[in-house]
Amino acid sequence: MWKRVRLRPMLAAPIRALLRPTLPAPFMTAPAQPGAPIPDMARHPALTADPSAHAYPRPQLQRERWTSLNGPWDFAIDVVGAWRRAEAVRWDGGQIMVPFAPETEASGIGDTGFYQAVWYRRAFAAPRLESGERLLLHFGAVDYAATVWVNGAQLGCHEGGYLPFTIDITDALREDAATGVESVMQEIVVRAHDDPHDVAKPRGKQDWQLEPHAIWYPRTTGIWQTVWLEVVPSTHVASLQWTSSLERWEIAVTLRIGGEPRAGLRARVKLSVGGTIIADDTYQVVAGEVHRRIALSDPGIDDYRNELLWSPSRPTLIDAEIELWAGRGERLDALTSYTALRQVGTQGDQFMLNGRPYPLRMVLDQGYWAHTGLTAPSDAALRLDVELAKSMGFNGVRKHQKIEDPRYLYWADRLGLLVWGEMPSAYRFTQQSVQRLTQQWPDAIARDISHPCIVAWVPFNESWGVPDLPTMPEQRHCVQALYHLTRTLDPSRPVIGNDGWESVATDILAIHDYDHLPDRLAKRYQSDHELPRILEKERPGGRRLVIAGHTEHSNLPVMLTEFGGIAYHPDPTRTWGYSRSETAAELLDRYQALMAAVTHVPLFSGFCYTQFTDTYQEANGLLTMDRVPKIPISAIHAATRGLSASDPGAVPGVQVWPAEARLHGVLHGAG
Repeated sequence: MWKRVRLRPMLAAPIRALLRPTLPAPFMTAPAQPGAPIPDMARHPALTADPSAHAYPRPQLQRERWTSLNGPWDFAIDVVGAWRRAEAVRWDGGQIMVPFAPETEASGIGDTGFYQAVWYRRAFAAPRLESGERLLLHFGAVDYAATVWVNGAQLGCHEGGYLPFTIDITDALREDAATGVESVMQEIVVRAHDDPHDVAKPRGKQDWQLEPHAIWYPRTTGIWQTVWLEVVPSTHVASLQWTSSLERWEIAVTLRIGGEPRAGLRARVKLSVGGTIIADDTYQVVAGEVHRRIALSDPGIDDYRNELLWSPSRPTLIDAEIELWAGRGERLDALTSYTALRQVGTQGDQFMLNGRPYPLRMVLDQGYWAHTGLTAPSDAALRLDVELAKSMGFNGVRKHQKIEDPRYLYWADRLGLLVWGEMPSAYRFTQQSVQRLTQQWPDAIARDISHPCIVAWVPFNESWGVPDLPTMPEQRHCVQALYHLTRTLDPSRPVIGNDGWESVATDILAIHDYDHLPDRLAKRYQSDHELPRILEKERPGGRRLVIAGHTEHSNLPVMLTEFGGIAYHPDPTRTWGYSRSETAAELLDRYQALMAAVTHVPLFSGFCYTQFTDTYQEANGLLTMDRVPKIPISAIHAATRGLSASDPGAVPGVQVWPAEARLHGVLHGAG
């Protein structure tokens, strides 16, 4: 099923360098022998929890004047949720380290019990505001329902534990008549209500039981992403969206103007690559918006085009400078951003990247850290995760049950890693849960739609929140509605309506199958000519792959989007996996066998291995939770990519997917 490709000598050296796995120190070594125990290595510096090491929180709309409010805040737990007003809170001297959730060690609290609400308080000095300037208070994410007071005035509320929100606090600032706001201390108070037993809200992998069990992990309550201040002009760019088209060889930009309405506004958009300007245009603002397509100079020939296209093997980003100008030539606002020229979709049974079939080699990534929970210890930790995934030979990740920090997406954009964006699940099907999903999922799409690394959307996973899909039409309608809503909000990316099984509306048929026997797994899906029989007969997880009456799925790309899950851990009594290896050597053998089996199935146009790291009691990661490889990372890389060290030559045994063999060698391979 594989084709072996030998490169021309003139191409061998650069491609060999491209394929060679690189790994940040001190992870350049893994167990020297596959039979060795998991090493007790010093933690990578990036994994040290540091609230000051979280970089600009909104990487695709950056301004110069911003201030992080991460660090120590006053903190109080309201076990039964009795306090509703800021003045009622009994502050007892406790402090928390924001942005780490109180359940985590890094927060300084480490309370994993049940409580209904938590309270935060912080004094801060406001920056100097020139005439007309506004001060915005941003929250990256607060789980679950937040209420915010500034200087005793309640200014806003927000619901949704994985999404950002912003409040204009300018009018609530205290001010000295002589010296202005910067000489007076201001006070923020935040209440976060998060019922630990409410399973009708989008909560992802947060356990409703007191102790984590099975595939569920510790809860995340309150602030868990960066809190920050930003100074903006009275009239400013409020939002920015990028899209691209290869057919028209153009970049589309949408700007929405916020603040004080003004006539005669113009927006200047300058695009450059590597310092070379490729567009510099000015547009009239109409009804507070700019919608423009920027036509680029098409070089025509593929080799020249490929230098501008974004892909994992060549993640070319287009830098953007945006200015907002008033009618009299006054510059009101200035910001920086970036975009990319890339296109994704499906064609027949293939996933397509930039107009070419592109087999996906993904790994399931749940986005937890041992000491900081859902919050990355630092910005460097997010970069490290992207680098590790690429070093292991993967070209993508499926971010599982988490709307990840935008800084992770920034590093995936910059370093070249594909990402499937997934909505954290609710677990009951009620009118309230549906309303919450339909309100929060569009906000998640809007936040991340401009990131070139995002190549697919997943509103549901394994029928969680819609447990009776086969028998209840209203639940099928819910999945279909979210699928079509997603396609409406973003027609440029594939949508997987319900990842795993019981599909009723999808662009990719995504299958979860944890069969631990490679030969049996491969045989089950061996013949693409028998796909209708496979869809009808096979029941991985005891569930139908496709709900009766939806056989049109037989013409879609098929991917194995969860498999493996092989546990290896020195304490088997307190950990679990879908199957278990007793030694590192056995783990390596089984990983190699599974990868060989899956990549020999012509039916599959992609896969997603479970999983990236151990996650608390679920010990089936290729890395420990502290990001230490359990087996040599070079061996993981070779097995993931189908490389073999036994073939001497220009590139040692580059093996390609059956679908990939039609392409022009590894230059257009999975990168």
